[in-house]
Amino acid sequence: MPSRRSSAKTNLGPLQQFEVEGLTHEAKGVARKQGKVTFIGGALPGETVEARVSKAGRNFDEANLVNIVSPSPYRMTPTCQHFTACGGCSFQHLTQDQQLLAKTDWLQRQLRKVNEHPIELLTDQAFGYRRRARLALQVKSGKALLGFRQKSSKDIVEISNCLVLTERLQDIYKSLKNTILEDDIATAVGHIELLEDTRGASVLFRLTRPVTETTQARWCNWAETLGIELYWQAPEESRVTLVQERMRHYDLGKQTLTYHPQDFIQVNARMNEKMIHQAISWLQPNEDDVVLDLFCGVGNFSLPMALHAKKVIGVEVQPSMVAAAQANALCNDLENIEFIAADLSQPAKRQFSKLGVTKVLLDPPRAGAFEFLDNLIKISPKQILYVSCNASTLARDAEYLVAHGYQVVKIGLMEMFPQTSHIETMMLLQKRSK
Repeated sequence: MPSRRSSAKTNLGPLQQFEVEGLTHEAKGVARKQGKVTFIGGALPGETVEARVSKAGRNFDEANLVNIVSPSPYRMTPTCQHFTACGGCSFQHLTQDQQLLAKTDWLQRQLRKVNEHPIELLTDQAFGYRRRARLALQVKSGKALLGFRQKSSKDIVEISNCLVLTERLQDIYKSLKNTILEDDIATAVGHIELLEDTRGASVLFRLTRPVTETTQARWCNWAETLGIELYWQAPEESRVTLVQERMRHYDLGKQTLTYHPQDFIQVNARMNEKMIHQAISWLQPNEDDVVLDLFCGVGNFSLPMALHAKKVIGVEVQPSMVAAAQANALCNDLENIEFIAADLSQPAKRQFSKLGVTKVLLDPPRAGAFEFLDNLIKISPKQILYVSCNASTLARDAEYLVAHGYQVVKIGLMEMFPQTSHIETMMLLQKRSK
């Protein structure tokens, strides 16, 4: 087996041999030597490896992989040539089935205090799924670098292609890279955003200084040649200023959701549709239900839920996204839906308990929804469907809800980001009968 050399500049310890026993959620091998845990990036369970300790701690060490003495039968050659340097993917050296097994095992351990049910899996394609990406651009020593951030670093890894992007975005990236590295606009761009949806594909330039009309015209011609839209975010803008006709949109079945190109949407379109279908299947909203959709965005769950429920009330912190959600409800002829602007991380000023809510769906950011849980308990819904992008905060919040009268009845892992260490989870909790 060829050796895998660490890119670290310094190594603290001598070359040592380790037997790898497990895997962290960040895809680091777990080994124990003389009772102390060592985390080894790139090592897999069942392998014998040689590594050097790069960071020694009181409770655990971190080591750089040098040689794989005895490889795992599940090890595979990463599809992407940039795997060892790029910070985007961390699991490409492991077969897809084993990736899911590792994530499932880690999720089970995270939720061990609240969950006794088997974890259901929701999956789709392993590559070509990502419809949105932010590219880093830097001019260094007169040379422009375009790509993604390096693992555990702010340095940029210049990439030739990214295989988790949709095929359309891969093609756009290649053209963009060939064009921008020879253009003086590189010194005026902070980062670039790629996006694909039902409207088509687009590129957004975040400018750090103004550019000339000639430069803008040149790039507008480039975009027109590729059949894509080009957005410009001026240095003084927090986001692009757009007229309604240039907003983005994506379809969910027969529904269309309009959004600003810098609003949050799920980056995996196919998995998003599967996730919504599962959410409706689990929560089973009916004509007697009033569903409260917390952290609702532009209505990704709210609008499909409104086709089944008596009423849906969506809550979101950003007034612009609330306005977009309201417009989406109107455009889709939904009269049984209402949207409210509120910061759910702050004490509730609105009496949500008076809305007659029977079921709740919440899809919070990584920090979770702990600040709102007391209000949630006061609302006393029959069921709570919790969609989480952070299993640690989900575990914390679920423990609190279980301690206050709820029980977990379903749990699912959604493979929203294959090849990466990220986990998306869906949990259904039900109020215990007294």
